[in-house]
Amino acid sequence: MAGNSYAAAGVDIDQANQSVALIKQAVARTMTPAVISGVGGFGAMYQLAGYREPVLVSSTDGVGTKLRVAIDAGRLDTVGIDLVNHCVNDILTCGARPLFFLDYIGLGRLVPDDVAQVVSGMASACEGTGCALIGGETAEMPGTYKEGDFDLVGFIVGAVERSQVIDGKRDIRPGDVLLALPSSGLHTNGYSLVRRVFDGVPLDRFMPELGRTLADELLTPHRCYLDDVAALRQKVQVRGLAHITGGGFIDNLPRVLPEGCGALIRAGSWEVPPIFELLSKTVPLEECYRVFNMGVGMVVVVSPEDAGQLGLPAIGEVVSGRGVRVE
Repeated sequence: MAGNSYAAAGVDIDQANQSVALIKQAVARTMTPAVISGVGGFGAMYQLAGYREPVLVSSTDGVGTKLRVAIDAGRLDTVGIDLVNHCVNDILTCGARPLFFLDYIGLGRLVPDDVAQVVSGMASACEGTGCALIGGETAEMPGTYKEGDFDLVGFIVGAVERSQVIDGKRDIRPGDVLLALPSSGLHTNGYSLVRRVFDGVPLDRFMPELGRTLADELLTPHRCYLDDVAALRQKVQVRGLAHITGGGFIDNLPRVLPEGCGALIRAGSWEVPPIFELLSKTVPLEECYRVFNMGVGMVVVVSPEDAGQLGLPAIGEVVSGRGVRVE
């Protein structure tokens, strides 16, 4: 009976098949020779080669309430880029390069064109990092998600030679210098607060302080630091890397510091993008450093002798003690 069909219950298998057809070409471009079997089976297979003592590094994350901005703006082409780049940066802090990526999309009603936009963004980012988009799951769950809403989660696996692992807890010491790799903006953190600050402001409004619309600013993709860090490691020993995501400087730097070490951040020692200046008009500055990246997407820890060779702003140093102080 039609009334008791799966489609009548809100799950359309034909639409799911159509979405797979739409993303097939984009996903195929990410496949590497190491992929034995990818999207389509019950499990994907990847042959690890080229390492003497490989250490696998994995991570998972989502895009958070930046999704709400993307949905409200009707622009779904960048959140997949955000997802991949965020995950690549997380495993990069250990020195790993990405091998393969998987995604999960849970939604109230499957719209093939919307799924294709999201996955095309993921595929583009994967292709740019040599990472295979090896599999994923799209779950249509009426009654769990409202129609038009969805959630997006990514899972990444990378590898690094054991001798090349970046381990700040082993190598960092007081006196080391903190260098900044600039962010492209908010990245994927702090959007619940950002949305509160801009509540009632149309996303298509041109913001003179930003030089573009609010949507253009808020949907700027999360920057990937894979190539930047590879270039740095060709020149010096990178003693530690901190990806500045949710928790800002205050909560992320201690994750890579050894016992007995803290960090001093010198405010004003790097260029802060206009979006953070704008937010700081209504958000206390201390809260800004706790929530946002403030224009620094990755902190690189090097020795004082190496710091001057890299052409990056020195934003502070490792100190004896604990915690992070912004002065």
